[in-house]
Amino acid sequence: MSRVITLGAAQLGPIAQSESRQQVVQRLIDLMKQAKTMGCDLVVYPELALTTFFPRWYMADQADIDAYFERQLPGPDTQPLFDLAAQLGMGFCLGYGELAVEADGVHHYNSAILVDSQGAIVGKYRKIHLPGHSEPEPWRAFQHLEKRYFEVGNLGFPVWQAFGGTLGMCICNDRRWPETYRVMGLQGVEMILLGYNTPQHNPHDPSSDHLNHFHNHLSMQAGAYQNGTWVVGVAKCGREEDCDMIGDSAIIAPSGEIVAKALTVGDELIVARCDLDAGKPYKTTIFNFAAHRRPEHYGLICQPMGTA
Repeated sequence: MSRVITLGAAQLGPIAQSESRQQVVQRLIDLMKQAKTMGCDLVVYPELALTTFFPRWYMADQADIDAYFERQLPGPDTQPLFDLAAQLGMGFCLGYGELAVEADGVHHYNSAILVDSQGAIVGKYRKIHLPGHSEPEPWRAFQHLEKRYFEVGNLGFPVWQAFGGTLGMCICNDRRWPETYRVMGLQGVEMILLGYNTPQHNPHDPSSDHLNHFHNHLSMQAGAYQNGTWVVGVAKCGREEDCDMIGDSAIIAPSGEIVAKALTVGDELIVARCDLDAGKPYKTTIFNFAAHRRPEHYGLICQPMGTA
């Protein structure tokens, strides 16, 4: 049986506040059709792929906030994407704002789903490492209110048996934390799908703005190599509502090498044939966790600075 996934990373350019869900979904459909002509089995879309990056603005009215969230997937606006996937026999990964009505109340998450080639949802992830702030900071050129609009994800970092391998998901800031990759690595992950919306400017540390592109790839390449897994990072990018966001969507091999990279900051599909067995040499030699990893000798786990 083939262990190769032909994968399409479907980068998106800016999404304006005025764009409707239907307009955005049509862009996703266009990229999916393009992926089909390239022989893709699976297409990966960015974080919050259905809307503009709304944490950029402070909103006091909960109804205004909720308008950016999906109450169900598929829903009326997104059903055409699911229908096309089933028609083409292609899977996809989609980032979105999730409004979850559960037994203990209403919850808001920054989520991603994995959909199989029959159009059925096989996995869901909710973002854990929320960046930004929870109260408006008027001095900023733009806000980053993820801590206000989203709750910390409560599903952990699971993996799923899908597309002939072991797949996992994470979202944006998760990629900067080694625990993200290692928790999935300990479960034998072979491909990690992640979307991001990353501003070019960091208001709290503008001195590092010129390193944003380097740090983006550095974190994903290290996670791939140290866990013997493919990592697929897909951006929503370009100048969105007066905020510049980095692109650099990339498909990264278990060696840590970038095998495909976006060249624009607009809607763009990059494609690579990803052999899931490419991670085996790393998982069975230098990063053979059972043979070489010794957490019992790592010493005491201390509290982070400033939490005592």
